Amino acid sequence: MTTAESGAFSTAALEEYLSLIDELLAQPFPETSYDDVTGHGGPGHRVRVLRVSRDFWDDDDGRALHEADTEMQAHLDALTTVFTTRWGDPLVVDLWSYLTAGYEGEAVPEPIDSLSQQAVSMQAWQFRDRGHWLALTIGQWDKELPLELLAAVGRTAALDPNRCSYPASGPGSDLPHHLHQPLDPG
Repeated sequence: MTTAESGAFSTAALEEYLSLIDELLAQPFPETSYDDVTGHGGPGHRVRVLRVSRDFWDDDDGRALHEADTEMQAHLDALTTVFTTRWGDPLVVDLWSYLTAGYEGEAVPEPIDSLSQQAVSMQAWQFRDRGHWLALTIGQWDKELPLELLAAVGRTAALDPNRCSYPASGPGSDLPHHLHQPLDPG
């Protein structure tokens, strides 16, 4: 069990996440799609699972989900603080708009498509000189399934500037990222 899986948030856990993310940023994109216990990827993208909560099949009162969400949010906030210091304020990407676009038949690039099915927003830092971006979010495939702290890297062209806001602050910015309401397009 890694530090990140043990449940204890520490400097060691943060350092482990940073190491995994630095590795993710340094790796070339895979030529073919893959899916394993560490995440998934394919041409132009990679998603790394940094942390997984317990499942919630027996969480009738919602307490376990609330506790897990609070813990995940603390980990996400710590990473966001480090990356904001390194690269400046992140963009907030409205994943809900990508999800609805996909349902309406629009082609949605990966990893945005899979992330939009787990979370409604993510924080992203663009590296135009490298042609890609890094994003962090908390995702959940369904209400009984575990929460996941995710780091994703994708090609810059996959981010639609009309579906982003800057910076990651304002009303609702303190909500867990998988619970954010969609941005008002009007």
